[in-house]
Order: sequence, then structure tokens, then C-alpha cells
Amino acid sequence: MLAYNIHHVAIAVENLDDAIAAFESQYNVTPISREIVEEQGVEEAMIAIGGSHVQLLEPLSPESPVGRFLSRNGEGMHHIAFAVRDIEGALEHLRSTGARLIDETPRIGGGGHKIAFVHPTELAGTLVELVEVGHG
Repeated sequence: MLAYNIHHVAIAVENLDDAIAAFESQYNVTPISREIVEEQGVEEAMIAIGGSHVQLLEPLSPESPVGRFLSRNGEGMHHIAFAVRDIEGALEHLRSTGARLIDETPRIGGGGHKIAFVHPTELAGTLVELVEVGHG
């Protein structure tokens, strides 16, 4: 099996503080982490819900990928992330199926995880992120 869990669902937001406040008041949950990920041009907060997470993404600039997403689509779901044990193997598998990859090789994302993105055309217009969470 390529993906063995949903790691997180990412939501693009205009204001991270407001989005966190809404989750705290409406769902009684608080972020387990908050960080700036310069390479991706975002400030992110991760909220644990059940065995998965909701990732809130605020762009650091309007020119970042999330900034451009917000200008085109407004706030809402940005991508779904699947946990994988071996990201290089997952990318090789996807390449062998002819899948269009945004990242040919993994890069470092939030929390120090190795990540890679798969083009939205590969899954009904949904951007997919692979997140390596361990081997085994």
C-alpha cells in the first residue's frame, strides 16, 4: 500500500490567528504546533483531530503558492496529505504509473518531514502531498 493514513488536510486561510481562534472556540481544539516554513512561503498551524490533523496555512506573501491559491479560490481546502513510510519509493511508484509530479525528489516541509507534491490533475483536481513519517 502506497499511503497508509491521511496525515492531514490543509486549509488555506487569510489570517492564521483568526482561523486558530475559530477552531478553538467552535471545536475546542488548539494547535499542537505553529511554525513558519520559508521554503513553502507559509506560516502553518497543525491541529490534531482524531488520528489525523488539520493544517491551517497563511501565506507569507501574495506571490507564494498559497497566496496565489487564495487570490484565485478564496479560503478553503488546499490539499490532502497522505502519510507514507518511504517517500522515495512512493515517488518511484507514482513515476512508474505515469503520474505527473510537482516534486521529483523530496524536500523538507513542516515539522522537518520529507514531503513531495503530486499534481492536482492526478486526483480529480486535488493537490496531494506525500509526507514521510517513518519506515517499516
